Amino acid sequence: MEVMQVLHMNGGMGETSYANNSLLQKKVIMMTRPITEAAVTALFSATNTTFQAGLAIADLGCSSGPNTLFAMSEIITIMIDVCKATNHEMPEFRVFLNDLPGNDFNTIFGSLLPRFKEKLSEQMKSKYGALATLPCFFNGVPGSFYGRLFARESLHLIHSSYSLMWLSQVPRGLEGNKGNIYMARSSPPKVLRAYYEQFQRDFSTFLECRGQELVVGGRMVLTLLGRRSDDPSSKECCYIWELLAIALNEMVSEGLIEEEKLDSFNIPQYTPSPKEVRLEVQKQGLFSIDCLEVSEVNWNVFDADFDLNWSILDTNSNFDIVLKDGGYNLARCMRTMAEPLLIDHFGKEIIDGVFKRYEALLADRMSKEENAFVNVVISLKKIT
Repeated sequence: MEVMQVLHMNGGMGETSYANNSLLQKKVIMMTRPITEAAVTALFSATNTTFQAGLAIADLGCSSGPNTLFAMSEIITIMIDVCKATNHEMPEFRVFLNDLPGNDFNTIFGSLLPRFKEKLSEQMKSKYGALATLPCFFNGVPGSFYGRLFARESLHLIHSSYSLMWLSQVPRGLEGNKGNIYMARSSPPKVLRAYYEQFQRDFSTFLECRGQELVVGGRMVLTLLGRRSDDPSSKECCYIWELLAIALNEMVSEGLIEEEKLDSFNIPQYTPSPKEVRLEVQKQGLFSIDCLEVSEVNWNVFDADFDLNWSILDTNSNFDIVLKDGGYNLARCMRTMAEPLLIDHFGKEIIDGVFKRYEALLADRMSKEENAFVNVVISLKKIT
């Protein structure tokens, strides 16, 4: 599997698109807003910070739905508030939206962005009057963030949410991980080690590249799907994929999938602990850590404390937000991520069948026990 060519979220605005099944990711962005606000405030309070050439913001792993514009609207609003509070002159905003070349940039720039900019202007006019013509310029940047994307010292703030757990490639040395599609309790130690070593290489490369692209004093706010436990095969990070493996194994037993085909399929992801994230940052030596936190979000995104208000991004009546049982919603969310990988490896014919089984498994588990995704959030400052 060539991860860089295959990995992308489902595009468009259809029933199984990321755009219509990414409310969980939106909730995570909302949960991290205080950390983002602190990073922006620190950026503006630095005595040597000037933005005469404009303020450059990058969202790495933006994907194709409205979440990237929601994240940028949050950041821009925070920046405007901080400018007014600190008497900074309002800079021009240069926003860079990055993802792999297979990402559906057409939906962002063709359908979502024009209405987003109009809504943002309306919101600014109602809040600040003269700022109705906010100078804000958007750019698409296709490419892997495990390499250089921007000119040296050209960025002030980098945001990334639920992207950095994806690896640049499937780790080597996963032979013997029979019946599994990811790290699992039954995985041999060498498999766990191979996944961790790939994460170390990738995250180190990411930090090195961003260290070259950020100005001194620039900030990064990164949110990764992770774990609290020191055990990389713990249930809190691997259970969601173990259930998909069960669905695939059922299809093997019924002769719908070849066993050898299943044994050669592995998810290119690693969910690190806070300790592992901190270690790589300290080894790199380019950044200081302002904040490192762990939080949780329930598998059932439509729990009692979730606000469905899309704010200024509620711009398109085609969003197909369907409130059904938790298994249905979570299966659709996972499908937006896993479907391109599964199609590349197994073919399109199995997709509806495997996700029907997966939905039933998720619904069963969610009716019997509480499960949550663990978020590792780190705020960094470039120091050299």
